[in-house]
Amino acid sequence: MSRWIAALTLALLSATPGLAQDANPSPPPVLTQESARHLMDRVVDGFIRPGYRGFAGKSGELTTAMANLCATPSVETQASARKAFAAAATAWGTIEIVRVGPVLDKNRFERILFYPDRKGTGLRQVQALLAQPDESATSPEGLRDKSVAMQGLGALEFVLYGAGAEVLTGERNSFRCRYGLAVAGSVERVANELVAVWDDPAGVQKDWKNPGPDSATFRTGNEAITEALGILVHAAEAVRDQRIESFYKGESNNTFPKQALFWRSGLTFPMLVANLQGIHGLLDTSGFRDLLNEDQRSVVSSIDFVLKQLVRVGGGVNADVEVAVSDPKERQKLDFLLLNSRDLILRLNDNLGGGLGLGAGFSFADGD
Repeated sequence: MSRWIAALTLALLSATPGLAQDANPSPPPVLTQESARHLMDRVVDGFIRPGYRGFAGKSGELTTAMANLCATPSVETQASARKAFAAAATAWGTIEIVRVGPVLDKNRFERILFYPDRKGTGLRQVQALLAQPDESATSPEGLRDKSVAMQGLGALEFVLYGAGAEVLTGERNSFRCRYGLAVAGSVERVANELVAVWDDPAGVQKDWKNPGPDSATFRTGNEAITEALGILVHAAEAVRDQRIESFYKGESNNTFPKQALFWRSGLTFPMLVANLQGIHGLLDTSGFRDLLNEDQRSVVSSIDFVLKQLVRVGGGVNADVEVAVSDPKERQKLDFLLLNSRDLILRLNDNLGGGLGLGAGFSFADGD
C-alpha cells in the first residue's frame, strides 16, 4: 500500500469517535414525532423529489439525443448521445440510493437499470434482439411487456458502446438505433412516473412526511427515522457489493472487470461516485445531525469526511476497468475504496444508528 493511501486510511480510521466508544456515552436522544416529521419533510422535499426530477430531465435529454442520432447518424451525434447517456446514468446513480418506496413498484427499479446481471441473461437477450430484429421492441410501449433487462440503461449502454455500435454513425434509422431510442423513451417514461407519484400531495409524500396512526407507511416517528437511516446504510452496502466487489474483492482474489457496471462506456467509477454523492446529499439534506445529542454530532462530521475521501479517490481511478484491476497503483485505489466503503457502512449503521438509539440489537445490513 502506497504512503498516501496508508496515510489517508489512517486518517479515516481516526476520524470517528464512535469506533472507540465513549466510556460514558450520553443516553440516546428522544426522537419525537415532530422531529421525525421535520426530518422526513427534508428527505422527501429536499432530496427524493428533486432527485427524481433531475433524473427525469436528463432522461428526456437522452431521448432527444437518441432521436437526433437516428435521424442524422454521425460521429458527432453519436458523441452527443453518449454524453447524454453518461449524464442520465449518473443522475440515476445519485437517486438510485433510494431503494424503497414507489421505485420498487411495477419493477421500476429494474426497468431503469437491471444490475447485477451475474449470469449475463440480459446481455444475451439484447444481443439476440440485435441479431434478429423484432420491430415490437422499437417503441417504449412495445418494450413494456418484454424482459426488464431489455428496457433500461444497461441495454442502452450496449447499444451505444457494444459490438456493432459503428452502425449508429452510418445507417439512418437503423434497427439498433431505433431500439436504443425506445429504451431511452422507456427510461424517461418510468422516470416521469416516479416524479408524478412523488409530486402527488395526497400520495406517498403525504405518508412519508406525516408518520403516525394515519400514515399508510410509518405508524410511528421512529419507524420513519429508521427507514431514512436504512436508505443510507443499504446504499453504502450497495456501493461496496455492487460497485466494487462485483468485480474486485482485494489483492488475494480474482478480478472480473467485465462484470463491472458500465465497463464499456468507462462509467464504472462515475456511477460509484454518483452513489456516494447521493449518500452525502441525503445525509446532509435530511438533518440527521440535528437529531443527535451535542456530544454525538461529530459522528456526522466523520461520515462526511469519509464520503469526501471516497469520492476523491473514486473519481481518480482509471476509467478502463481492466487497467484499474491490473495496474498496482490503481489497485491501491481500489483497495482504499473497498476498505473504507466497508468502514462507511459501520459508521452509518453503528455510529449514527447507535447515536440515535437505533443501532442496538438492530442490523440494517441484515434486514432484522
